[in-house]
Amino acid sequence: MEPADSHIVFKDRVDAAKKLVKNMEWLKKEDPIILAIPRGGVVTGDVISSELGVKLDIVVSRKIGAPYNPELAIGAVTHDGSYFSNVDITRMLNVPQKYIDSEISAQMKEIESRLMKFRGTKEYHMEGRTVVLVDDGIATGATMFVAIQWVKKQKPKQIIVAIPVGPKDTIDKLNETVDKVVVLQSPLYFNAVGEFYGEFDQVNDYQVQEIMSKHGYKIKLME
Repeated sequence: MEPADSHIVFKDRVDAAKKLVKNMEWLKKEDPIILAIPRGGVVTGDVISSELGVKLDIVVSRKIGAPYNPELAIGAVTHDGSYFSNVDITRMLNVPQKYIDSEISAQMKEIESRLMKFRGTKEYHMEGRTVVLVDDGIATGATMFVAIQWVKKQKPKQIIVAIPVGPKDTIDKLNETVDKVVVLQSPLYFNAVGEFYGEFDQVNDYQVQEIMSKHGYKIKLME
């Protein structure tokens, strides 16, 4: 664990993933499903799945932003309507249920579109498998927690979360929720995932499609 006033800065997502996967060699014998959260997490997941010699998959979970402050996550949703609520923030802002329902509906349409764009199907087969959920880092963890909620419904053998960085309080909650968390640093003081990266450019849809087609998904690459 790094001291509270200093932290590792990764060169980029590939660098972070290469460091992270060194702690994941033991997973090879499990023949796991690497399940990345787009978009940034797909770059991380690509490195991890390639190093472990297993196929990459994705789950699309989208945050529900607060009214008048879309960057603040009041919750997150997956394609089947599974919803994780950041209860404290939702209550503090007194967010109306009508707003939440409307946002869930809008995000589910976007998720469906992305699933088809990135993997060409909405079907999954995870029963009895070890599932490793991967992202490039988390803050509140809303999109990760809702992905976990959805994966649990698929009856996997075990669920592991692998991330380069996340705040200590979120990591503590994750440890209570899944079988194991692999994390390189979990600082007490945390502003944003990007502060732990030298390069943290936005990953676009085409980059995700290129990675997924490399892993054998039959998708039509965007021009």
